[in-house]
Amino acid sequence: MRAAPTILHLDMDAFYASAEQAAKPSLRGKPVVVGGLGMRGVVATASYEARRLGVHSAMPMAQARRLAPNAAYLVPRFALYRSVSDQVMQLLGRLSPLVEPLSLDEAFVDLEAGGVAGDSVSARAVGEQLRTVIRAVTGLSGSVGLAGSKMLAKIASEEAKPDGLLLIEPGTERELLAPMSVRTLPGVGPATGDHLRRAGMTVVSHLADAGEAELVRLLGRAHGVALHRMALGHDDRPVVAERDAKSVSVEDTFDVDLHDRVRVRTEVERLASRCVQRLRDAGRSGRTVVLKVRRYDFSTLTRSETLRGPTDDPTVVREAAARLLEAVDTTGGVRLLGVGVTGLADFTQEDLFAQAADAENAAAESAAADLALDDRDGTAGGAAGQDDLESEERPASRRWPAGHDVRHDVHGHGWVQGSGVGRVTVRFEEPWSPPGRVRTFRVDDPELRPADPLPLVRDPEDYSSWPASLPKSLSGPASAEGEESSP
Repeated sequence: MRAAPTILHLDMDAFYASAEQAAKPSLRGKPVVVGGLGMRGVVATASYEARRLGVHSAMPMAQARRLAPNAAYLVPRFALYRSVSDQVMQLLGRLSPLVEPLSLDEAFVDLEAGGVAGDSVSARAVGEQLRTVIRAVTGLSGSVGLAGSKMLAKIASEEAKPDGLLLIEPGTERELLAPMSVRTLPGVGPATGDHLRRAGMTVVSHLADAGEAELVRLLGRAHGVALHRMALGHDDRPVVAERDAKSVSVEDTFDVDLHDRVRVRTEVERLASRCVQRLRDAGRSGRTVVLKVRRYDFSTLTRSETLRGPTDDPTVVREAAARLLEAVDTTGGVRLLGVGVTGLADFTQEDLFAQAADAENAAAESAAADLALDDRDGTAGGAAGQDDLESEERPASRRWPAGHDVRHDVHGHGWVQGSGVGRVTVRFEEPWSPPGRVRTFRVDDPELRPADPLPLVRDPEDYSSWPASLPKSLSGPASAEGEESSP
């Protein structure tokens, strides 16, 4: 634990949904739900307007539609989210060399390592400035937590949401944590929380008072010791600038269970190709191929095969995944498939199983299979996670995903409100324009085509020298609205 609150945790507010609202003037102030739109799709993010109606992340999309039938339901645009995330991470990188991203919209920053804060006053000033600069550059809001440890900084940012700042003064940790639910602490999920509840422990003060020995008796030594330390506010984990990935994987959830064995194998080969592409994009190779199969009854099987050496050869990974599939009974139906590679390395080794002569043919067959699958009418459209949602770029002549950008030769830039029965409905507006008009076209209209996302802020100010030469307009305290501090 540090003597000053110089660990900062930033969490962008309802990131995907907020980005969509910023990009689409007609959706501002209205409920927006982002996720897989198929029958088995799940909610990735809901705007705060939708959350007030009971919608939350990881909820089945069908349930979300029942709770918020008038909300806007959009397919994620990861190109936009990654672009905004890059802007935010660049700003964080100017504060410190130690920035630990947790996801596209969340990161820890060691302010002390960057020399920008050494006490509560300077840490609060940096946090307030950061929120203001992020809004000016991206048009979005983020919540900031400041504390002497990572655990408390993350808890603080959650308590500050939305669009707030909470600083936990060193020495007040136990007082702040005491009335909070045990589920607030990292590592306490539904099962552990229920186990503690049956033992009469529902808030953090109960854990602190119970003592280490009692928690070890209930949960085992490793978990019990760690949980007692957290209940006392102790967390010595450093901010780590690089988090080394342990695996690369992709998966798809299908709207309709797959029963055709040939189709299942084709899907596995397609996923293997996608997995290898991600592996190569990361400049890595892997030694172990993993196949994941979730069957019709929700039972999930995983099978793995370790190769003779690390590889990034698509043929090798496809063949290994196909061999693993042979050992799995899929006769009852398959609702989810996934392919992953673990045992990552920075180099490749010739795999003795690879048939070089067949590699080119296999790649061509895979491309043909992908093209054929793109022609289907949304069979795999119900995504279960980000890996599947990132398969968003499909030929526009075949699919017009709700929420995605388009451009019309006459009407300009817009976004897809919906499509079906040979028609696509588009609202024409830009992030900086008033709410736009709606028009409907044939799906094969030659004047309508997909477009890249527009920036959320047309002419953002230049903060390349921030925080060294912060404009005077940002040097004072930020708006008090939504801000808190510990007693």
